[in-house]
Amino acid sequence: MSERVEPPRLHTLRAARLPVGMGATSGRKSGTTAPDMVSPRKCARALQPETIAAQAAGAGDVATGAVVPPIHVATTFVRDADNLYRRGYCYGRSDNATVRHVESVLAALEGGEASLLFASGMAAATTALLALERPAHIVAPTAMYWGLRHWLLEDAPSHGLEVTFFDSSDPDGLGNAIRPGRTRLIWVETPSNPIWSITDIEAAARRAHDAGALLAVDSTVPTPVLTRPLTLGADIVVHSATKYLNGHSDVVAGAMVFARRGAAFDRAARMRGVLGGILGAFEAALLLRGLRTLHVRVRHQSASALAIAQHLATHPAVARVLYPGLRAHPGHAVAARQMQGGFGGMLSVRVRGGEAAAISAAGRMRVWKRATSLGGVESLVEHRSSMEGPYSRCPCDLLRLSVGLEHIDDLIADLDQALGAVAAERGSGTELATADGLEPVVVRNG
Repeated sequence: MSERVEPPRLHTLRAARLPVGMGATSGRKSGTTAPDMVSPRKCARALQPETIAAQAAGAGDVATGAVVPPIHVATTFVRDADNLYRRGYCYGRSDNATVRHVESVLAALEGGEASLLFASGMAAATTALLALERPAHIVAPTAMYWGLRHWLLEDAPSHGLEVTFFDSSDPDGLGNAIRPGRTRLIWVETPSNPIWSITDIEAAARRAHDAGALLAVDSTVPTPVLTRPLTLGADIVVHSATKYLNGHSDVVAGAMVFARRGAAFDRAARMRGVLGGILGAFEAALLLRGLRTLHVRVRHQSASALAIAQHLATHPAVARVLYPGLRAHPGHAVAARQMQGGFGGMLSVRVRGGEAAAISAAGRMRVWKRATSLGGVESLVEHRSSMEGPYSRCPCDLLRLSVGLEHIDDLIADLDQALGAVAAERGSGTELATADGLEPVVVRNG
Protein backbone atom coordinates (compact mmCIF):
# COMPACT_ATOMS: atom_id res chain seq x y z
CA MET A 1 0.00 0.00 0.00
CA SER A 2 1.16 3.52 -0.66
CA GLU A 3 -0.77 5.11 2.21
CA ARG A 4 1.01 5.65 5.49
CA VAL A 5 -0.76 5.60 8.81
CA GLU A 6 0.25 6.85 12.22
CA PRO A 7 0.91 4.17 14.83
CA PRO A 8 -1.74 4.00 17.55
CA ARG A 9 -1.04 5.80 20.81
CA LEU A 10 -1.23 2.71 22.94
CA HIS A 11 0.37 4.43 25.94
CA THR A 12 -2.71 6.67 26.32
CA LEU A 13 -5.49 4.15 25.83
CA ARG A 14 -9.04 5.45 25.70
CA ALA A 15 -11.24 5.59 28.76
CA ALA A 16 -13.25 2.50 29.64
CA ARG A 17 -16.56 2.20 27.80
CA LEU A 18 -18.89 1.31 30.63
CA PRO A 19 -22.40 0.06 29.92
CA VAL A 20 -25.37 1.63 31.67
CA GLY A 21 -25.39 0.81 35.37
CA MET A 22 -21.64 0.18 35.61
CA GLY A 23 -20.27 3.73 36.02
CA ALA A 24 -19.20 5.49 39.19
CA THR A 25 -21.99 5.63 41.75
CA SER A 26 -21.02 9.16 42.82
CA GLY A 27 -22.48 10.55 39.60
CA ARG A 28 -19.08 11.69 38.34
CA LYS A 29 -17.56 10.29 35.17
CA SER A 30 -15.68 7.04 35.62
CA GLY A 31 -12.04 7.30 34.68
CA THR A 32 -10.21 9.33 32.07
CA THR A 33 -7.33 7.39 30.57
CA ALA A 34 -5.73 4.07 31.31
CA PRO A 35 -2.18 3.87 32.63
CA ASP A 36 0.79 3.18 30.37
CA MET A 37 0.41 -0.39 29.09
CA VAL A 38 3.09 -0.49 26.41
CA SER A 39 6.15 1.40 25.24
CA PRO A 40 5.74 2.28 21.57
CA ARG A 41 8.85 3.14 19.61
CA LYS A 42 9.57 6.80 19.08
CA CYS A 43 9.77 7.33 15.33
CA ALA A 44 10.60 10.43 13.33
CA ARG A 45 8.30 9.35 10.49
CA ALA A 46 4.97 7.60 10.08
CA LEU A 47 5.24 3.84 10.08
CA GLN A 48 4.09 1.66 7.19
CA PRO A 49 1.20 -0.78 7.88
CA GLU A 50 3.54 -3.77 7.59
CA THR A 51 5.67 -2.41 10.40
CA ILE A 52 2.69 -1.66 12.62
CA ALA A 53 1.38 -5.21 12.15
CA ALA A 54 4.72 -7.01 12.49
CA GLN A 55 5.65 -5.20 15.70
CA ALA A 56 2.09 -5.04 17.09
CA ALA A 57 2.43 -1.25 17.02
CA GLY A 58 5.76 -1.43 18.82
CA ALA A 59 4.15 -2.92 21.88
CA GLY A 60 5.93 -4.85 24.57
CA ASP A 61 6.06 -5.06 28.33
CA VAL A 62 7.65 -2.15 30.18
CA ALA A 63 8.18 -4.13 33.37
CA THR A 64 10.16 -7.00 31.83
CA GLY A 65 11.29 -5.74 28.45
CA ALA A 66 9.45 -8.56 26.70
CA VAL A 67 8.81 -7.97 23.00
CA VAL A 68 5.39 -9.65 23.30
CA PRO A 69 2.82 -7.80 25.42
CA PRO A 70 1.27 -9.58 28.43
CA ILE A 71 -2.27 -11.01 28.37
CA HIS A 72 -4.65 -9.25 30.75
CA VAL A 73 -7.21 -11.76 32.01
CA ALA A 74 -8.71 -9.91 35.01
CA THR A 75 -12.49 -9.59 35.00
CA THR A 76 -12.84 -6.87 37.62
CA PHE A 77 -10.79 -3.86 38.74
CA VAL A 78 -10.31 -1.84 41.93
CA ARG A 79 -11.89 1.60 42.28
CA ASP A 80 -9.94 4.61 43.43
CA ALA A 81 -10.54 5.82 46.99
CA ASP A 82 -12.87 8.58 45.76
CA ASN A 83 -14.99 5.99 43.88
CA LEU A 84 -13.66 6.69 40.36
CA TYR A 85 -11.92 4.43 37.83
CA ARG A 86 -9.00 6.63 36.82
CA ARG A 87 -7.09 3.68 35.42
CA GLY A 88 -9.84 3.18 32.87
CA TYR A 89 -11.17 -0.30 33.62
CA CYS A 90 -14.22 -1.49 35.53
CA TYR A 91 -15.44 -4.92 34.39
CA GLY A 92 -14.37 -7.45 31.79
CA ARG A 93 -17.69 -7.72 29.99
CA SER A 94 -17.28 -4.25 28.52
CA ASP A 95 -13.53 -3.79 28.31
CA ASN A 96 -10.14 -5.48 28.42
CA ALA A 97 -6.60 -4.15 28.00
CA THR A 98 -5.51 -6.90 25.60
CA VAL A 99 -8.61 -6.33 23.49
CA ARG A 100 -7.94 -2.57 23.45
CA HIS A 101 -4.44 -3.21 22.17
CA VAL A 102 -5.62 -5.29 19.22
CA GLU A 103 -8.37 -2.77 18.46
CA SER A 104 -5.77 -0.01 18.25
CA VAL A 105 -3.67 -2.04 15.81
CA LEU A 106 -6.70 -2.82 13.61
CA ALA A 107 -7.80 0.81 13.56
CA ALA A 108 -4.32 1.83 12.42
CA LEU A 109 -4.20 -0.83 9.68
CA GLU A 110 -7.61 0.20 8.30
CA GLY A 111 -7.00 3.93 8.67
CA GLY A 112 -9.92 4.34 11.09
CA GLU A 113 -10.43 6.24 14.32
CA ALA A 114 -11.84 3.41 16.42
CA SER A 115 -12.37 -0.35 16.45
CA LEU A 116 -14.33 -2.96 18.38
CA LEU A 117 -13.56 -6.67 18.76
CA PHE A 118 -16.28 -9.30 19.07
CA ALA A 119 -16.54 -12.98 19.88
CA SER A 120 -17.30 -13.83 16.22
CA GLY A 121 -17.74 -12.27 12.81
CA MET A 122 -21.50 -12.77 13.04
CA ALA A 123 -21.52 -10.98 16.41
CA ALA A 124 -19.75 -8.02 14.80
CA ALA A 125 -22.03 -7.96 11.75
CA THR A 126 -25.30 -8.29 13.64
CA THR A 127 -24.20 -5.65 16.16
CA ALA A 128 -23.56 -3.23 13.30
CA LEU A 129 -27.16 -3.75 12.22
CA LEU A 130 -28.85 -3.95 15.62
CA ALA A 131 -27.15 -0.73 16.73
CA LEU A 132 -28.93 1.30 14.01
CA GLU A 133 -31.47 3.90 15.08
CA ARG A 134 -35.08 2.89 14.43
CA PRO A 135 -36.92 2.91 12.14
CA ALA A 136 -34.14 1.32 10.13
CA HIS A 137 -34.14 0.25 6.51
CA ILE A 138 -31.11 -1.77 5.35
CA VAL A 139 -29.95 -2.45 1.80
CA ALA A 140 -27.87 -5.58 1.21
CA PRO A 141 -26.73 -7.58 -1.84
CA THR A 142 -28.13 -10.95 -2.78
CA ALA A 143 -24.53 -12.16 -3.23
CA MET A 144 -23.10 -12.19 0.29
CA TYR A 145 -22.10 -14.50 3.12
CA TRP A 146 -25.00 -16.90 3.46
CA GLY A 147 -25.11 -16.85 7.29
CA LEU A 148 -25.70 -13.09 7.48
CA ARG A 149 -28.09 -13.18 4.55
CA HIS A 150 -30.11 -15.86 6.36
CA TRP A 151 -30.15 -13.73 9.52
CA LEU A 152 -31.37 -10.72 7.56
CA LEU A 153 -34.18 -12.78 6.06
CA GLU A 154 -35.26 -14.70 9.15
CA ASP A 155 -34.35 -12.61 12.21
CA ALA A 156 -33.86 -8.97 11.29
CA PRO A 157 -37.59 -8.17 10.87
CA SER A 158 -38.33 -9.19 14.47
CA HIS A 159 -35.79 -6.56 15.59
CA GLY A 160 -37.51 -3.78 13.69
CA LEU A 161 -35.12 -3.91 10.73
CA GLU A 162 -36.53 -3.73 7.20
CA VAL A 163 -34.27 -5.21 4.53
CA THR A 164 -34.20 -4.78 0.76
CA PHE A 165 -31.85 -6.99 -1.26
CA PHE A 166 -30.39 -5.76 -4.52
CA ASP A 167 -28.83 -7.58 -7.46
CA SER A 168 -25.25 -6.36 -7.73
CA SER A 169 -25.21 -7.37 -11.41
CA ASP A 170 -27.77 -4.65 -12.15
CA PRO A 171 -26.11 -1.22 -12.53
CA ASP A 172 -29.26 0.38 -11.13
CA GLY A 173 -29.88 -2.27 -8.49
CA LEU A 174 -28.38 -0.43 -5.53
CA GLY A 175 -29.91 2.91 -6.45
CA ASN A 176 -33.37 1.40 -6.85
CA ALA A 177 -33.15 -0.33 -3.46
CA ILE A 178 -32.28 2.82 -1.50
CA ARG A 179 -35.06 4.76 0.20
CA PRO A 180 -33.78 8.28 0.81
CA GLY A 181 -34.55 9.43 4.32
CA ARG A 182 -35.37 5.88 5.47
CA THR A 183 -32.31 3.82 4.55
CA ARG A 184 -29.92 3.83 7.51
CA LEU A 185 -27.21 1.52 6.21
CA ILE A 186 -26.01 -0.04 2.97
CA TRP A 187 -24.10 -3.30 3.35
CA VAL A 188 -21.73 -4.57 0.68
CA GLU A 189 -19.32 -7.49 0.57
CA THR A 190 -16.51 -7.40 -1.96
CA PRO A 191 -15.32 -9.82 -3.20
CA SER A 192 -18.55 -11.65 -2.33
CA ASN A 193 -18.49 -15.15 -0.89
CA PRO A 194 -18.49 -17.64 -2.67
CA ILE A 195 -18.84 -16.33 -6.24
CA TRP A 196 -16.38 -13.44 -5.74
CA SER A 197 -18.30 -10.71 -7.49
CA ILE A 198 -16.99 -7.16 -7.09
CA THR A 199 -18.71 -4.02 -5.83
CA ASP A 200 -17.35 -0.54 -6.49
CA ILE A 201 -16.86 0.80 -2.95
CA GLU A 202 -16.42 4.44 -3.94
CA ALA A 203 -19.62 4.41 -5.99
CA ALA A 204 -21.54 2.67 -3.21
CA ALA A 205 -20.26 5.24 -0.69
CA ARG A 206 -21.48 8.12 -2.84
CA ARG A 207 -24.93 6.58 -3.14
CA ALA A 208 -25.10 5.88 0.58
CA HIS A 209 -24.07 9.36 1.64
CA ASP A 210 -26.36 11.04 -0.90
CA ALA A 211 -29.22 9.17 0.77
CA GLY A 212 -28.07 10.03 4.29
CA ALA A 213 -27.04 6.43 5.01
CA LEU A 214 -23.89 4.74 6.26
CA LEU A 215 -21.86 2.32 4.14
CA ALA A 216 -20.60 -0.85 5.83
CA VAL A 217 -18.19 -3.12 3.96
CA ASP A 218 -17.49 -6.74 4.78
CA SER A 219 -13.78 -6.81 3.93
CA THR A 220 -13.00 -10.24 5.36
CA VAL A 221 -11.40 -11.59 2.18
CA PRO A 222 -9.23 -8.69 0.97
CA THR A 223 -8.19 -7.56 4.49
CA PRO A 224 -6.49 -4.15 4.89
CA VAL A 225 -3.50 -5.62 3.04
CA LEU A 226 -5.37 -5.43 -0.28
CA THR A 227 -8.25 -3.02 0.30
CA ARG A 228 -8.88 -0.24 2.82
CA PRO A 229 -12.58 0.61 2.40
CA LEU A 230 -12.47 3.58 4.78
CA THR A 231 -10.09 5.38 2.43
CA LEU A 232 -12.62 4.77 -0.37
CA GLY A 233 -15.49 6.40 1.51
CA ALA A 234 -16.92 3.60 3.66
CA ASP A 235 -18.01 4.38 7.22
CA ILE A 236 -17.60 0.94 8.79
CA VAL A 237 -15.45 -2.06 7.93
CA VAL A 238 -16.47 -5.48 9.28
CA HIS A 239 -14.26 -8.56 9.47
CA SER A 240 -14.68 -12.15 10.40
CA ALA A 241 -11.32 -12.04 12.16
CA THR A 242 -11.51 -15.84 12.38
CA LYS A 243 -10.28 -15.85 8.81
CA TYR A 244 -7.25 -13.97 7.44
CA LEU A 245 -6.69 -11.56 10.33
CA ASN A 246 -5.97 -14.48 12.65
CA GLY A 247 -4.92 -16.85 9.87
CA HIS A 248 -4.21 -19.98 11.91
CA SER A 249 -7.64 -21.66 12.27
CA ASP A 250 -7.55 -21.46 16.05
CA VAL A 251 -9.57 -18.35 16.95
CA VAL A 252 -13.20 -17.34 16.37
CA ALA A 253 -13.42 -13.54 16.37
CA GLY A 254 -14.98 -10.54 14.67
CA ALA A 255 -14.12 -6.87 14.29
CA MET A 256 -15.67 -3.54 13.36
CA VAL A 257 -13.51 -0.55 12.40
CA PHE A 258 -15.04 2.92 12.21
CA ALA A 259 -13.94 5.84 10.07
CA ARG A 260 -15.03 8.18 12.86
CA ARG A 261 -15.55 7.84 16.59
CA GLY A 262 -19.12 9.06 16.54
CA ALA A 263 -22.67 8.01 17.28
CA ALA A 264 -22.43 4.72 15.34
CA PHE A 265 -19.37 3.69 17.33
CA ASP A 266 -20.94 4.70 20.64
CA ARG A 267 -24.11 2.70 20.01
CA ALA A 268 -22.18 -0.40 18.93
CA ALA A 269 -19.81 -0.16 21.91
CA ARG A 270 -22.70 0.16 24.34
CA MET A 271 -24.50 -2.80 22.78
CA ARG A 272 -21.37 -4.95 22.98
CA GLY A 273 -20.96 -4.11 26.65
CA VAL A 274 -24.59 -4.73 27.54
CA LEU A 275 -24.90 -8.01 25.61
CA GLY A 276 -21.41 -9.29 26.45
CA GLY A 277 -20.17 -9.83 22.90
CA ILE A 278 -16.56 -8.87 23.63
CA LEU A 279 -13.69 -11.14 22.55
CA GLY A 280 -11.84 -12.98 25.31
CA ALA A 281 -8.34 -11.94 26.33
CA PHE A 282 -6.65 -15.19 25.24
CA GLU A 283 -8.36 -15.08 21.85
CA ALA A 284 -7.36 -11.43 21.45
CA ALA A 285 -3.73 -12.33 22.16
CA LEU A 286 -3.85 -15.09 19.54
CA LEU A 287 -5.41 -12.67 17.08
CA LEU A 288 -2.59 -10.20 17.71
CA ARG A 289 -0.13 -13.03 17.07
CA GLY A 290 -1.81 -13.69 13.73
CA LEU A 291 -1.83 -10.03 12.71
CA ARG A 292 1.94 -9.89 12.96
CA THR A 293 2.26 -12.07 9.83
CA LEU A 294 -0.83 -10.78 8.03
CA HIS A 295 0.90 -9.01 5.15
CA VAL A 296 3.26 -11.83 4.17
CA ARG A 297 0.48 -14.41 4.42
CA VAL A 298 -2.10 -12.53 2.37
CA ARG A 299 0.34 -11.57 -0.37
CA HIS A 300 1.64 -15.12 -0.69
CA GLN A 301 -1.88 -16.57 -0.71
CA SER A 302 -3.02 -14.04 -3.30
CA ALA A 303 -0.13 -14.85 -5.62
CA SER A 304 -0.80 -18.58 -5.31
CA ALA A 305 -4.55 -18.12 -5.88
CA LEU A 306 -3.89 -16.20 -9.09
CA ALA A 307 -1.56 -18.92 -10.37
CA ILE A 308 -4.12 -21.62 -9.55
CA ALA A 309 -6.95 -19.66 -11.19
CA GLN A 310 -4.91 -19.20 -14.35
CA HIS A 311 -4.05 -22.91 -14.42
CA LEU A 312 -7.64 -24.07 -13.90
CA ALA A 313 -9.10 -21.59 -16.41
CA THR A 314 -8.17 -23.99 -19.22
CA HIS A 315 -8.61 -27.26 -17.32
CA PRO A 316 -10.91 -29.67 -19.23
CA ALA A 317 -12.70 -30.75 -16.04
CA VAL A 318 -13.53 -27.17 -15.03
CA ALA A 319 -16.49 -25.37 -16.54
CA ARG A 320 -15.75 -21.97 -15.00
CA VAL A 321 -13.28 -20.29 -12.66
CA LEU A 322 -14.57 -17.47 -10.48
CA TYR A 323 -11.70 -15.18 -9.46
CA PRO A 324 -11.49 -11.37 -9.85
CA GLY A 325 -7.79 -11.56 -10.69
CA LEU A 326 -8.58 -13.10 -14.08
CA ARG A 327 -8.92 -10.52 -16.84
CA ALA A 328 -12.03 -12.34 -18.09
CA HIS A 329 -13.80 -11.73 -14.77
CA PRO A 330 -16.47 -9.03 -15.28
CA GLY A 331 -15.36 -7.20 -12.12
CA HIS A 332 -11.65 -7.30 -12.88
CA ALA A 333 -11.26 -3.60 -13.74
CA VAL A 334 -12.94 -2.43 -10.54
CA ALA A 335 -11.04 -5.00 -8.49
CA ALA A 336 -7.74 -3.85 -9.99
CA ARG A 337 -8.55 -0.29 -8.98
CA GLN A 338 -9.54 -0.94 -5.36
CA MET A 339 -7.43 -4.01 -4.53
CA GLN A 340 -3.75 -3.15 -4.29
CA GLY A 341 -1.13 -5.90 -4.41
CA GLY A 342 -3.34 -8.88 -5.22
CA PHE A 343 -6.88 -10.17 -5.64
CA GLY A 344 -7.18 -12.35 -2.56
CA GLY A 345 -6.57 -15.96 -1.66
CA MET A 346 -10.09 -17.21 -2.45
CA LEU A 347 -11.46 -18.63 -5.70
CA SER A 348 -14.22 -20.96 -6.76
CA VAL A 349 -14.46 -23.51 -9.59
CA ARG A 350 -17.53 -24.99 -11.19
CA VAL A 351 -16.83 -28.61 -12.02
CA ARG A 352 -18.08 -30.25 -15.20
CA GLY A 353 -20.47 -33.01 -14.30
CA GLY A 354 -22.51 -31.14 -11.71
CA GLU A 355 -22.88 -31.75 -8.00
CA ALA A 356 -21.77 -35.39 -7.98
CA ALA A 357 -18.59 -34.55 -9.89
CA ALA A 358 -17.78 -31.63 -7.60
CA ILE A 359 -18.22 -33.72 -4.44
CA SER A 360 -16.21 -36.57 -5.95
CA ALA A 361 -13.36 -34.22 -6.85
CA ALA A 362 -13.21 -32.79 -3.33
CA GLY A 363 -13.21 -36.28 -1.90
CA ARG A 364 -10.15 -37.24 -3.94
CA MET A 365 -7.99 -34.34 -2.75
CA ARG A 366 -5.22 -35.05 -0.27
CA VAL A 367 -3.26 -31.82 0.12
CA TRP A 368 -6.40 -29.66 0.16
CA LYS A 369 -8.37 -30.29 3.37
CA ARG A 370 -12.14 -30.73 3.16
CA ALA A 371 -13.31 -28.21 5.75
CA THR A 372 -15.33 -25.02 6.07
CA SER A 373 -13.88 -21.59 6.86
CA LEU A 374 -11.11 -19.80 4.98
CA GLY A 375 -8.00 -17.68 5.33
CA GLY A 376 -5.81 -20.11 7.28
CA VAL A 377 -2.31 -21.30 6.53
CA GLU A 378 -3.68 -24.65 5.29
CA SER A 379 -5.52 -24.90 1.97
CA LEU A 380 -9.19 -25.83 2.24
CA VAL A 381 -11.73 -27.09 -0.27
CA GLU A 382 -15.47 -27.09 0.33
CA HIS A 383 -18.56 -28.09 -1.59
CA ARG A 384 -20.28 -24.92 -0.53
CA SER A 385 -23.94 -25.66 -1.24
CA SER A 386 -23.77 -28.72 1.03
CA MET A 387 -22.66 -26.45 3.87
CA GLU A 388 -25.29 -23.81 3.22
CA GLY A 389 -28.21 -26.23 3.02
CA PRO A 390 -31.52 -26.22 1.12
CA TYR A 391 -31.81 -22.42 0.99
CA SER A 392 -28.39 -21.97 -0.58
CA ARG A 393 -28.06 -19.74 -3.64
CA CYS A 394 -24.69 -21.30 -4.41
CA PRO A 395 -24.44 -23.42 -7.58
CA CYS A 396 -24.35 -27.12 -6.68
CA ASP A 397 -21.34 -27.74 -8.94
CA LEU A 398 -19.18 -25.16 -7.15
CA LEU A 399 -16.10 -25.91 -5.06
CA ARG A 400 -14.75 -23.07 -2.93
CA LEU A 401 -10.98 -22.99 -2.55
CA SER A 402 -9.10 -21.19 0.23
CA VAL A 403 -5.43 -21.10 -0.71
CA GLY A 404 -2.96 -21.60 2.12
CA LEU A 405 0.82 -21.41 2.37
CA GLU A 406 1.75 -24.78 0.86
CA HIS A 407 3.99 -24.99 -2.19
CA ILE A 408 2.07 -24.05 -5.32
CA ASP A 409 3.25 -27.15 -7.20
CA ASP A 410 1.77 -29.44 -4.55
CA LEU A 411 -1.55 -27.59 -4.59
CA ILE A 412 -1.88 -27.68 -8.38
CA ALA A 413 -0.81 -31.33 -8.61
CA ASP A 414 -3.45 -32.32 -6.07
CA LEU A 415 -6.15 -30.42 -7.96
CA ASP A 416 -5.07 -31.97 -11.25
CA GLN A 417 -5.14 -35.55 -9.99
CA ALA A 418 -8.56 -35.13 -8.36
CA LEU A 419 -10.18 -33.33 -11.28
CA GLY A 420 -8.51 -35.68 -13.76
CA ALA A 421 -9.92 -38.73 -12.00
CA VAL A 422 -13.42 -37.26 -12.08
CA ALA A 423 -13.09 -36.40 -15.77
CA ALA A 424 -11.99 -39.97 -16.47
CA GLU A 425 -15.05 -41.32 -14.67
CA ARG A 426 -17.32 -39.07 -16.70
CA GLY A 427 -15.60 -40.17 -19.89
CA SER A 428 -16.16 -43.79 -19.00
CA GLY A 429 -19.91 -43.24 -18.82
CA THR A 430 -20.41 -43.48 -15.05
CA GLU A 431 -23.24 -41.75 -13.23
CA LEU A 432 -21.17 -38.58 -12.95
CA ALA A 433 -21.98 -37.80 -16.56
CA THR A 434 -25.70 -37.43 -15.80
CA ALA A 435 -25.48 -33.93 -14.28
CA ASP A 436 -23.67 -31.68 -16.72
CA GLY A 437 -25.91 -28.61 -16.62
CA LEU A 438 -24.55 -25.28 -15.39
CA GLU A 439 -26.82 -23.20 -13.17
CA PRO A 440 -26.48 -19.52 -14.01
CA VAL A 441 -24.26 -17.51 -11.68
CA VAL A 442 -23.89 -13.75 -11.85
CA VAL A 443 -20.44 -12.25 -11.38
CA ARG A 444 -20.91 -8.88 -13.07
CA ASN A 445 -19.99 -5.65 -11.37
CA GLY A 446 -22.13 -4.17 -8.63
